[in-house]
Amino acid sequence: MSTESSSSELHYTQYHSSKESTYLAAIRQLISNDLSEPYSIYVYRYFLYQWGDLCFMTLDSEDNLLGVVVSKLEPHRGGPMRGYIAMLAVREEHRGRGIATKLVRMAIDAMIERDADEIALETEVTNTAAMKLYERLGFLRSKRLHRYYLNGNTAFRFVLYLKENAVTAGLRYEDQYENGEAELPPSA
Repeated sequence: MSTESSSSELHYTQYHSSKESTYLAAIRQLISNDLSEPYSIYVYRYFLYQWGDLCFMTLDSEDNLLGVVVSKLEPHRGGPMRGYIAMLAVREEHRGRGIATKLVRMAIDAMIERDADEIALETEVTNTAAMKLYERLGFLRSKRLHRYYLNGNTAFRFVLYLKENAVTAGLRYEDQYENGEAELPPSA
């Protein structure tokens, strides 16, 4: 897989540990501006040291960080290989240009190359732009997580099933209703 590509004045590149001194502070700043969770340096290093090849950045022509996606891939509860999109952020003045979509697609493609069965993530229920982005890319809402974030906000878990065995190994649609995570539709 090509780890770098360009789109007009934008440059997309895969994270590498050799880029830590140049970009880690900028990644932390961008994510702390956009996401409600206060992540410590150790959380960033946890992802970037182990799965830097699943993390991608968008840079401008002067190599300023405009967007980033931070991901990982590992077996989920002894079953399917589950990718996880932990963080996605794009500088506000650069939104609406397809940067987030491109970053997520790059992460998905990298996880597919590493044989992922599914990819999961969480986003706040109030983040309609993110929910629309993930739904356009084929992610399905799998759970509502009440008061999931430290700020007390509720989240939706989204899952993108990449292989048939991942669908059957995951939480069945009906199970969400039996344990109270969602309400039955009126026609059920």
